[in-house]
Amino acid sequence: MPKAEIASKQAIFTLKQLHAELAGKFLENRNAGVKIKMAMIQVEAVMQMLQPGLSVAAIAAKRRNKSNPWFKRGTLFRSAVDVMRRAGTPMTAREIADRMVADKAQMSRKQAIDLQQAVCIVLRKARTRGRAPSSREPRGQCETR
Repeated sequence: MPKAEIASKQAIFTLKQLHAELAGKFLENRNAGVKIKMAMIQVEAVMQMLQPGLSVAAIAAKRRNKSNPWFKRGTLFRSAVDVMRRAGTPMTAREIADRMVADKAQMSRKQAIDLQQAVCIVLRKARTRGRAPSSREPRGQCETR
């Protein structure tokens, strides 16, 4: 019987990891929330079968961050501020993004929109934290079409 105990522990560990990843996906993608929530309930039921009384609420959600292919973590804000300093005039997020990747490889429309949104987000976060001067913020709203 020791093998069954070890297998149960391994199964519980793997199921906990799966539950944490599903919870992270659920937080990221509200549109597919019903399907993911049902999958989480099924995983919880299997965990309860293997180990009755297991506290599922203690499993933390795990999110996976999408990386930017052109900018390493933490360099996007510095690059955007550098572009705005060189320009000396208010710019839109699209203008900032275009100048940031002017010397880099070509990008698709979706990648360009994602970069524009990332510039908006990073500048908005910096403004709320008091790091970005108000005269340098992008003019207009950070919407892309």
